[in-house]
Amino acid sequence: MTLLPTTKRPSFRRNAERALLLACFGVLAGCASGNHDTDNADWAQAGMPPPPKRTETDKEWAETAVPPPPAFSESRLLPISMPPYMSLRFGIDPNTIAITDDGIVRYVVVAHNRSGGAVNAFYEGVRCATSEMKSYARYNEGSWHENEKPEWKRFYDLNSSYTKALAGQALCRGNAPRASVGEMVQNIRNPVREVQ
Repeated sequence: MTLLPTTKRPSFRRNAERALLLACFGVLAGCASGNHDTDNADWAQAGMPPPPKRTETDKEWAETAVPPPPAFSESRLLPISMPPYMSLRFGIDPNTIAITDDGIVRYVVVAHNRSGGAVNAFYEGVRCATSEMKSYARYNEGSWHENEKPEWKRFYDLNSSYTKALAGQALCRGNAPRASVGEMVQNIRNPVREVQ
């Protein structure tokens, strides 16, 4: 008499382990595909995800009226921490920083080459919610010259990296401006680098 090979049936315990493992993968996949902005490391520590990033296509958002460029002083400039190979030095006048009701941080930044020379200043705004900036006016030869059609541009599309550095070190916390101008100034003096 010939015996046929028998196949083992999985045990109840093994089936339970598989079911538990599949359930865990489902939960992890759900977390990964949620609305959490994983670009911002703060959401995990705060226990709540930050508000979703907003874009220029948001119909309910509108920029407030832009006031004229504020007066700035070179004697008040705080340096923006930049890589040592940069040929230009950038500083921001803390007295020009303003946080608007629509979530924009406006300020005057001044650029110098390392040997001194001509002063160029820029009146700009940063929108932390979308990682964008807008240049409203440029100062050279002793006066301001307004940009005719200022446009929002993403940090990554800019020729210079000082705006992204300034936003990451001092102006923005995740998708929103920091709580106060005082906190921003403190972080310009002692730069912190956060995930943007």
